Amino acid sequence: MREKLLLRVALFAAGPLVAALAMAGCGGGGSASASSGNPTLSISPGMGSIDTNCTGCNATNSNGASVEQFSAALSNGTAATVTWSLSGGDATTGAGTISSTGQYTPPSYLTADSAQVTVTATLTSSSSTTATASLTVTPGFLQPLAPENVALGAGGAVTVKGYIAEAGGTTGINFAVSNSATGSGGGEGALGSPSCQRSAQSFTNCSVSYTAPSTVSSTGATYIVATVGTSASKTSSEVLVNSAGVASNPVIHEGQLVTPVDLGSSGGNNNDYDTSGNQIVDCCSGTLGSLLEGSDGVQYLLSNNHVLARSDQATVGDRIVQPGLIDANCTPNGEQGSQTTVIGSLTGWLSLRSAETNADAAIAQVAAGAVSPAGDILELGPQQSDGTLAAAPPGISSTGGNGESASLQMKVAKSGRTTGLTCAAISALNLDVSVDYFTDCAETKPYLTKTYTNQLAISGNEFSDAGDSGSLVVDIGNAEPVGLFFAGGTDASGVGQGVASPAPDVLNELSAQVGSGTTYAFVGTADHAVSCLNYGDGTVNAAQARELSDEEISRGLQAAAQARALVNPSAGILGVVPGKSNDRPGEAAVIVYVAENNNTAVPAEVGGVRTMVIATNAQAVALGTAPLTNYAQGNAPLPAAELTRAMGIKQQVASTLMRQNPAFFGVGVGQSLDNPREAALVVYVDRKHVPAELPQTVDGLRTRYVVMNRFHVTRSYAVPTQSRCSLGRQREDPANFDSPPMRPLGPNLN
Repeated sequence: MREKLLLRVALFAAGPLVAALAMAGCGGGGSASASSGNPTLSISPGMGSIDTNCTGCNATNSNGASVEQFSAALSNGTAATVTWSLSGGDATTGAGTISSTGQYTPPSYLTADSAQVTVTATLTSSSSTTATASLTVTPGFLQPLAPENVALGAGGAVTVKGYIAEAGGTTGINFAVSNSATGSGGGEGALGSPSCQRSAQSFTNCSVSYTAPSTVSSTGATYIVATVGTSASKTSSEVLVNSAGVASNPVIHEGQLVTPVDLGSSGGNNNDYDTSGNQIVDCCSGTLGSLLEGSDGVQYLLSNNHVLARSDQATVGDRIVQPGLIDANCTPNGEQGSQTTVIGSLTGWLSLRSAETNADAAIAQVAAGAVSPAGDILELGPQQSDGTLAAAPPGISSTGGNGESASLQMKVAKSGRTTGLTCAAISALNLDVSVDYFTDCAETKPYLTKTYTNQLAISGNEFSDAGDSGSLVVDIGNAEPVGLFFAGGTDASGVGQGVASPAPDVLNELSAQVGSGTTYAFVGTADHAVSCLNYGDGTVNAAQARELSDEEISRGLQAAAQARALVNPSAGILGVVPGKSNDRPGEAAVIVYVAENNNTAVPAEVGGVRTMVIATNAQAVALGTAPLTNYAQGNAPLPAAELTRAMGIKQQVASTLMRQNPAFFGVGVGQSLDNPREAALVVYVDRKHVPAELPQTVDGLRTRYVVMNRFHVTRSYAVPTQSRCSLGRQREDPANFDSPPMRPLGPNLN
C-alpha cells in the first residue's frame, strides 16, 4: 500500500484545514542555530534533514511515522543519560515531538517551504550541560499520486494530481515521464505544464496532464514520477499504455453513483470515523464487493467485516453508504452536506475474535432499488466503443453461484475503490497469515492480530491498495468468483502483495455462522471473460537488479566452482555459472543450465548456495548467450504430485515456523522462481526484523521469501477537508467487541 509503510494510505484531501489547524501545536517559528556538542556532551547526528509524511524517505517508527533518531554521548564515548527538548520549527504546527529515547517525529505538515528545529540534550546529572543539533524539516508527499494507476490507449489522456504536506509556502511538485517508478527519463507519452494551487488554508496540490503516444504497437508500463525540490521524497503513477485501446481510470470507482449503484465502488459503514470531542477528525472506508442472494430470497451486499462492520464494532442495522466517507469529506449520511446514499443495512458479520471464523466478511441487506439487482460490478464487462469497460455481473454458470476454487498462477482480476480494475496471478495457496486490526481509522488503537489459514496470496504491480478491501476476486477467463480481498501491502521490491479468502469458504462460513438457516450464493450471469489490466510483476527484475555484497559474490563463485561436478551433457546438465537468486533477493545463486524438455533432478543448493535451474540448449551455453534468470510466470503448472508434496510439508511446518520466529507472519505454497519445476514454501518476513539467516530449504522443499511490512487490512483512511462536528450524534456501538453478530428480525431497513 503506499502508506506510512504500514500497508495503509493516509489519504489526506486538499481543502481548508480548519480541523487540523485547530489541533496543531504552536512552536516558536523561524530559524534556529545549533552546535552539535561541547567538550563534555555531544549529539549525533549534529545536523540532519527530514521530510514530513514522506513514505520511504526517512526511518519510520512502529506506527509508520517518519522519524529521526538522535543519541547523546559523553566525551569518553559512553552513552549519556539526557533529557531531550525541541525549539524552533514551523510557526503554526510547531517543532514536532521527541521521545525520552531521542526519537524525533516531525509535525504532520508545514506552513512554509522548510523549518529549522533545534534539538537539545540536557545532561540529567547536570542541567547546565547541554548539546544541540540542527534539523531541517521539509514537506513530503501526503499521499500517492491520484490516480495511482490508469490504463490508456493510443492518444488517451489523464490528469494526475499530487499533494504536499504544506499549507502555504511556494513549494511545487516536479513531474517527469519515466520507464521506472524511481527514474527521471524514458517512458512513453508526453506531459503538459504542471499547475499548482496554494493556500494558507489548504494543502498544496499540483496537477499535470499526460497524453499517451498517438500510436501504440505493444502494451507496456510508463510512469509519471513526482518529486519535490531536492528532497528524496518521490512517488509515481503507473500508466498501462495498451495496444487494445482500453481506457480505465479508478476515479469512477470513488464517486457517488446514481442508483441503482454498481459494485466495485467506494462504500462502507456510516459510522466509520474517529472523533475528538464532538469533532470528526478522520474517517475510513473500503469497497462494496459483490451481491449475494440468500435462500430467503433477499439480496445482500458482500464486503469485509472491517469495511461494513468496523472490525466487530458495528451494530446490526447500521447504515451502509455509497460512496464511503473517505470520498464524502468524512460527512456521515444524515448530516448537512453529506453526499452519500444509504444503500443497505448491516445484517451480520464473521466475528474477528471468534476462533471459529476464518474469513474477514460481512453482509448488508440491500435497500429497495439502491443496488443493481443483477450484481453489476464496475468495469467487469466488455470494452465499449470509447475504450472504457462496461459494468457486468460476475460469472456464475459454472458453479451455480458457489464460487470457484483457485489454482496456482491462475490469472485473477478485481474491481476496487482505489486501483479500479486490475489483474495479477495467484502466487501462493493454502496460506497461513497473521493480519493486524485496529479499533480506529487512524490505526493508533490495536484491536487484535488474527491468524487465518488456507488463504490465497496474489502478487502483481498495482493490483491493490488501501481502499480496495472487500473487492471480489474473479477468474479472468470466466469471471467466476474466486476470493474476497481483505489485506495487502507492498514488498521490499515494490511489488504489490495481497490476500483473499477463498470465495466458496466465505459463502460457507456466512451460511453457517450468520445465516440462521439461510444459505447464500453469488448473484451473477453466464460465465464471461474479463479484460486483464496487468501492470506487471517486478519481482524477478527487482531481484536481478539488486547488487550482491562482496561476501555473496564470493559465496556464489565458490559454489559455482563446486557445482561444475554436476555438469554432464549426456544426463542433460549442460553447464553452471554464478548468478542471483529470485527466491531470496540479495543472495547469490548457482545457475544450472539443463537441456530443454529434460527432467534431470538438480539439487536445491550447492555448497550452501541456492541453485537456479534454466532450460536452454548446448549452443547457447557454449556461446554464453543462455539467459541469466528464470521466470515462473508462463511456466507450466506444477505437477500434481509436486504440489501435493509441498502442501504436506507446509501443513507440518507452518505453525511451528510462525510460532518460533515472530518475523514470519505468513507461510504458503507457491512456485519457485529459481526452479519453476518445483514448488516452494512461500514465507512472508517482517522487513523490520529479518533474521540473519534464512534457510534455503525446509524438509527438502525450496523456500521463497517475501520481505515486507506485516499485512494488515486495506481500508482507506482520510482527514476531512473542513471541520466536521458530530453534532451530538452517537454511534450505536455494541457494549463490547465480543457481542455475537445477529440478523435483523424483518426484511425492512431501519
